[in-house]
Amino acid sequence: MPLDKARLAHIVFESDDYSSKAFDIILLLLILGSVAVAMLDSVAAYNLQYGEFFYYLEWAFTILFTIEYALRIWLSRRARGYIFSFYGMIDLLAILPTYLSLVMLNTQYLTVIRALRLLRVIRILKLGRYVSEADYLMEALKSSRIKIQIFLFSVVTIVLIMGTVMFIVEGPDNGFTSIPMSMYWAIVTLTTVGFGDITPITIAGKFVASIIMLMGYAIIAVPTGIVSSELVAAKNQRSKKERVICPKCHAAKHDKDAFHCKYCGTALPGS
Repeated sequence: MPLDKARLAHIVFESDDYSSKAFDIILLLLILGSVAVAMLDSVAAYNLQYGEFFYYLEWAFTILFTIEYALRIWLSRRARGYIFSFYGMIDLLAILPTYLSLVMLNTQYLTVIRALRLLRVIRILKLGRYVSEADYLMEALKSSRIKIQIFLFSVVTIVLIMGTVMFIVEGPDNGFTSIPMSMYWAIVTLTTVGFGDITPITIAGKFVASIIMLMGYAIIAVPTGIVSSELVAAKNQRSKKERVICPKCHAAKHDKDAFHCKYCGTALPGS
């Protein structure tokens, strides 16, 4: 008996019965296989021996994922909503690299982006209840975005100034051939990475470099402090909401965005 559209949509989008779980598990195996092929194909010895096989195998994966992507669009109640959703964009990016490889060299290796689709394992393994814990971090990042933007603007300004100073102090003879190149050096030094491809030679240059190094340790701690404080605030806010007690049935632990009791429907205090 052929599957109707509603049943097919349930299999593709849900994961609460045998058929839908089997579909997701098969999809995950295909994703893992595709990523493995891209990785092995990048190894020269394997590419030389099995390159043609990998090529056809990758196109087989891509065609299957393309069919799946088209199927999801067709089965979605709001196709536009799916296309521009997080998973929709990931699904699209998962198939684009192979097609781009027809006009751009080596873009097929970008198929490792498909690894992001493994996030679906959260749904399959019923780990959704743990995802709510990640909301704390998302709320903290959202609340601190203005502070982080100001911080990044300040860092860019420091890099511009210090890069210009090093360009003046050291000059092209010592590798600081331009202000952009000097800014690159300032970023590498400020982040304490220190590639060593460009190094100051003069005493004045070494003094400026020492200042940037010391600033780097202080700057690294700033975004951590910003996010940590917002993380604590978000957790406290949610805990406060969870402690709200329903005046009728006296139930607690309500959702953070709840205005009514999820057990009896009574309006919650302060909502």
